[in-house]
Amino acid sequence: MPVELAPPPPAPPAAGPPPVGPAAPAAGAAPPFAARLGYWLFAAHLLAVPTLAISNLFLGLALLVGPAAARRTRVPWRALVPLTVPLGLYLLLLLASIAGSYDVRTSFRSTTELFNFAPLLLAPIFVRGERPVRRLVAGFEVLGGLLAVWGLVQVFMGQGDLDQRIRGPFSHWMTYAGVLLVCDLLLLASVTAPRGWRSPWRWAGLVLVNLALLQSLTRSAWVALGLAVTVLLLVRAPKLLLAYPAVAALFILLAPVPLLHRMTSIVDLDDISNYDRVCMAEAGLRMIADRPLFGLGPQMVERRYPIYRTPTAPRYTVPHLHNNPLQIAAERGLPALAAGLALMLASFLVAFRRYRAEGGRHGPRADLYLGVMLALLAFNTAGLFENNWGDTEVQRVVLFVLAIPFCLAAAERPGPAAPAPAA
Repeated sequence: MPVELAPPPPAPPAAGPPPVGPAAPAAGAAPPFAARLGYWLFAAHLLAVPTLAISNLFLGLALLVGPAAARRTRVPWRALVPLTVPLGLYLLLLLASIAGSYDVRTSFRSTTELFNFAPLLLAPIFVRGERPVRRLVAGFEVLGGLLAVWGLVQVFMGQGDLDQRIRGPFSHWMTYAGVLLVCDLLLLASVTAPRGWRSPWRWAGLVLVNLALLQSLTRSAWVALGLAVTVLLLVRAPKLLLAYPAVAALFILLAPVPLLHRMTSIVDLDDISNYDRVCMAEAGLRMIADRPLFGLGPQMVERRYPIYRTPTAPRYTVPHLHNNPLQIAAERGLPALAAGLALMLASFLVAFRRYRAEGGRHGPRADLYLGVMLALLAFNTAGLFENNWGDTEVQRVVLFVLAIPFCLAAAERPGPAAPAPAA
């Protein structure tokens, strides 16, 4: 009877110095404590945007935890180059604009933006992979519903006209509409997921958020939402575009007269606020022509507007130019505007490429990528009529949306292990 020989034992590992640096966590392993703590601090700073002081507190704590978490999680910085390069240029040009400002002391206050932009670097450290991203997106869906209820209660209490517009827990109605708009589009994209349309809570949230957006009387948000919905239908259900005339006719029949008047005023050049924006655009172009490289300096547009204003402009001074591209270029110069646009475009293109690479509308994360693209499209469209990039609460939500494609990529492309030192 033949005797079976046992296989030889595996060879012992070669002797040598231990690897330098922390080992990458094994697949499926729980993230280190610093990363888990950082994630919840990061989530808290986002969901606390209605109270900016509390949001800043959580962001500061997340920044303290960030270095320890980055050392343990092996962030693939090479995959983040499309994000970090335009961000770095934008912030460097901010410092250059401060240095060349008409009033350096006043412009120096804008160095707080170095803190405000930290979430773009923290997100790929703390929010890595689909599951944590979905948790935060769901958090924004809930936040949008709560903000909508807050605003609708204000309508019930007698607010809601142009003299007393609803603003939820925020200090300004534009901030309220800006945050609602992003939450609305993330919700809308979630409904397009394979099982998302079955959720009655999401549909209820959509109804509430859109009612609140209508009651906010914020025309820039309406235009942005209309464009984003049209693009969504072109991508997912183009035949539904044929229903637009019927929906418009029904809305005209049922909508209150003040709401219809507000909507038709969007294209009314005799409207005083529309003419004011035209005057601000003319002044902004003169500012850019005067100092195209580094701009007037942060916070200088308001101070120097009387010098550049059109003589027939309704207002002698304005806080900003009600237009993101003009405001950035006038304050900081055309190179800073190019860096800011590159930041937006980088996130949009990464989301678009991954959307297509993973199967388009049938992909497992199609709703996340679609939400990013729709939210960025709507935000930048609204930004043609309002300086929402300069609104910290809105900006904070948008920075997370910008980071979502890179958060998903960060979990899939771990960085290489650190090489052992030479003997």
